[in-house]
Amino acid sequence: MRSAYRLLLRRTSVATVLASVLCAVIFGVGDTAYAGTAAKGSAAAGSLGMGSIRGVVRDQAGGPIPRAMVALFRVGTTELIKQAVTSADGSFLIRIIPGRYTLLAVAEGFNPISLRSIEVGRSSDLNYGFDLQRAGSGNTLPEKRIDRNSAKWRIRAAAIQRSIYQNQEGNVPVESAPEQVAAKQATVRPTGAVETYFASTSRGGYVGTNFAVSTQVARSAELIFSGQIGRGAAAPQRFQVDARLKAGSRHDIRLSASAAKIRRSRPGSGPNSLEQFTVQAADEWKVREGLVLLYGIDYSTLGGGDSSITPRLGIQFDIDPRTRLRAGYSTQSEEKSWANAIELEGTSVGFAEPVAVEDLPVVRGKSAPNRSSRIEMGIERILDGRSSVESTVFFDTTPGRGVGLTAIPFEFIAGDAAEETTAVQQGGAAGARIVYFRRINSVLSASGGYSAGTGQRLSQKAISDPSTIFEQGIFQTFYGEVTADLESGTRVRTIFRFSPDATVFAIDPFKGRLAIYDPGLSILVTQRLPRFGLPIRAQAILDGRNLLDAVGGVSSSDGRLIIEGHRRMLRGGIMVRF
Repeated sequence: MRSAYRLLLRRTSVATVLASVLCAVIFGVGDTAYAGTAAKGSAAAGSLGMGSIRGVVRDQAGGPIPRAMVALFRVGTTELIKQAVTSADGSFLIRIIPGRYTLLAVAEGFNPISLRSIEVGRSSDLNYGFDLQRAGSGNTLPEKRIDRNSAKWRIRAAAIQRSIYQNQEGNVPVESAPEQVAAKQATVRPTGAVETYFASTSRGGYVGTNFAVSTQVARSAELIFSGQIGRGAAAPQRFQVDARLKAGSRHDIRLSASAAKIRRSRPGSGPNSLEQFTVQAADEWKVREGLVLLYGIDYSTLGGGDSSITPRLGIQFDIDPRTRLRAGYSTQSEEKSWANAIELEGTSVGFAEPVAVEDLPVVRGKSAPNRSSRIEMGIERILDGRSSVESTVFFDTTPGRGVGLTAIPFEFIAGDAAEETTAVQQGGAAGARIVYFRRINSVLSASGGYSAGTGQRLSQKAISDPSTIFEQGIFQTFYGEVTADLESGTRVRTIFRFSPDATVFAIDPFKGRLAIYDPGLSILVTQRLPRFGLPIRAQAILDGRNLLDAVGGVSSSDGRLIIEGHRRMLRGGIMVRF
């Protein structure tokens, strides 16, 4: 038996993963698998005398688990016979010759379940359902994936708003072998989520609603409709349509179009609102095992005036199963929040942070969209089953970006002397970062990062001379993050950011590694709510950004200049998924 296991280790990485999990079940070591529910279906006419095994893989809340691995082994051995990957609705289908098999279901972050001695007859049609439980001991294979809670997994599936360094393809266990996608037995109903919330910011309070709906229009095509609506001057207004097309086994094409209304948050000269239209297209090409190429274009226009077309390029190469190289070029015209993205089957939807007309740069007398670009090269190394380290160098260019400022003279009394203005940031930055992640146990995980380089900062002369607002300087910044996943369904994420007061980042040095970029202390708490027998899942959300209200700026004998971005914000709401 053990010799067969050693032989199996020479096969594909997927076979290795499944064999190792199955050996743990066979020999009685590792985690205890919870029994899944199984119901034998009626006999059906098969093809060429073959039987079929179909079913659904769900989590403990009853939601489908997409891209879970279901495999068949010969009884009492580690010989992998066939495997399938669940589709967006958690379903799978395996056609197999008659015989006795062991059926195994495993998904990232869940305990595996195995059903032994499955008898498949000629032309039989068996139906099994698996209810996977969250892993709790820290020793299961999915839980050993060191970046399970990394923010990049939320960013990964977000249509076009990502660059190549956030991809995860190549020699990763359950992802690298050829996949057999489950066949659809019926039309898949749309899935989605709706979130209602209230928010309190330095620009006032507002209420809003975020929604996202995903529907599969064909076996290899998916449409996602998402939007933001709200009441209040600072509330975001946005609608977006994303399309994902699978062109064969090596190309993943993503198209996106969005329209947003940007309003003025305070009285002033100029238009009270502007419309922004964005189109993005990209192709993720898996050249070969361990080599991924990403290429595409981004188009953006604001108010029918200023527009831009920029490319999106990236490459990713796996040197070995533990080492990965990344390089990419990407642009950023809007900042999205991934702190609490809406999770759909197989994808995540992030939403834009509130932006006002005052936050946009004015070029040649007209408002223009914020634009920044980044070139970066990095390497990531898995140290062991619980930790990893990543090092990256980056070069940023900012042709135009609005930065809200408030000038406060020291002699003002009633507050009416404070003057608000928008400065246009133009220039560049260069630096390096190092990030370390470790999963402490089944409940706690932590990460930390340090970045240093040259960039732009507010000038001490800016208060008396508005023409010299920015100057080049050296920056240092670090962050620490601790995440707790409790069995009660509570998840607490705490992030502390520190950087010099005068530093102004067009693109955050830790872009792609964090979901929250606000300075100071931020806490995000989510709590799973009871279902009461309803076919929905709900959770309460409490989001506190920059709770200590750390304000960046400079001071001189003439007064103080404050950066208005990323001020304290409190947000609470309820998300319902259907």
